[in-house]
Amino acid sequence: MSGRTGIAFIGTGFVADYYMTTLANHPQLRLDGVWDIDPVRLQQFCSYWKIRAYASEQEMLADPTVAIVVNLTPPESHNAVNRAALLSGKHVYCEKPLAMTADEASELVALAQERGLVLAGAPANALSDARAHCADILSSGVIGTPRLAYAEMEDGPVFLDKWQEWRSRSGAKWPAVHEFEIGCTLEHAGYATSWLVSLFGPVGNVAAFSALTFPDKGPGTENLALGPDFSVGCLTFRSGLVARLTSGLAAPRDRSLTVIGDKGAIVVRDLWDNRSPIHVELAGARRPLLHRLIERLEWQFQRKFPFRLTAGKSVPYPHTAEKNVLPAYPSQIDFVRGVAAQADAIKAGAEPFFSGRTALHLTDIVLALNSGKRDHTPAGL
Repeated sequence: MSGRTGIAFIGTGFVADYYMTTLANHPQLRLDGVWDIDPVRLQQFCSYWKIRAYASEQEMLADPTVAIVVNLTPPESHNAVNRAALLSGKHVYCEKPLAMTADEASELVALAQERGLVLAGAPANALSDARAHCADILSSGVIGTPRLAYAEMEDGPVFLDKWQEWRSRSGAKWPAVHEFEIGCTLEHAGYATSWLVSLFGPVGNVAAFSALTFPDKGPGTENLALGPDFSVGCLTFRSGLVARLTSGLAAPRDRSLTVIGDKGAIVVRDLWDNRSPIHVELAGARRPLLHRLIERLEWQFQRKFPFRLTAGKSVPYPHTAEKNVLPAYPSQIDFVRGVAAQADAIKAGAEPFFSGRTALHLTDIVLALNSGKRDHTPAGL
């Protein structure tokens, strides 16, 4: 396949604008068109971005110029849309999760393999500059053997904010009610699990707990069956590392990752930031002057100050940042980087990391966290 890779979006909701924003970073891709089940939303999206609207899902799947279908529909539709695209001979890149059950996800992976197609999954934040920088720091051995990790996916109490007024660039409403119904874990845990699995390998066991802790999410959510707004899981990796992952919609916003090794710790400040600051604190090393000063003042005033400093010293990136376009804070992720990695791998006759059985493994982990499974061996790897 020469030239640019043709892609199509199915689903033009809130997240689709993040994909459109970052599409310009990847000139090897060509967006041939989009489709959505909502004709009003479809027209609004296409008018804003000046792109082609397919007349139907069938027209999109029959377009011979499209190599990869990018599935941006709600999670409950993922299985059916993925299956239809694969049966039409298209490679698929799917927003998380691949399906709503591990059995369905496993069937999709098998179908893709049977037909010689690539089924890859979001999120793309584990393809970020920050993840590569963190991997290099780990490989240097500066913190010794990684033993323990704390991953936080706390999005803050968004249900107390003015979420009814939130809009994407092209005017889509933030699907708050749907997110409250499906649960924060399915929406957010993948941002951490993708990092963890890519850094430390497969998970051997998941011990999880999930709960609905704030049943009143405001107007529009009355009498709805809401999903968990809190989950915590302990992940035991086959490599020996143990991780604790929390996901929530109530605690203060925190999307950090801390990895503790024999000789020190690494702190990634924000897993949603393509070039997040990354700090290293060596065991027994003299702490930065500001940290020592703050601690001394706290002892002097006999109280804890209302802010927290990131432990250790910031490790500079080896190269300056490319002039890529990213969404505004807090979603500073190159959402299309995963699609681009898939297209590049297909052209090279290779399989991208976040595809196939790895995508199944990540999906099963997140499903286990969401349902609070206490002793679960994830499928896949």
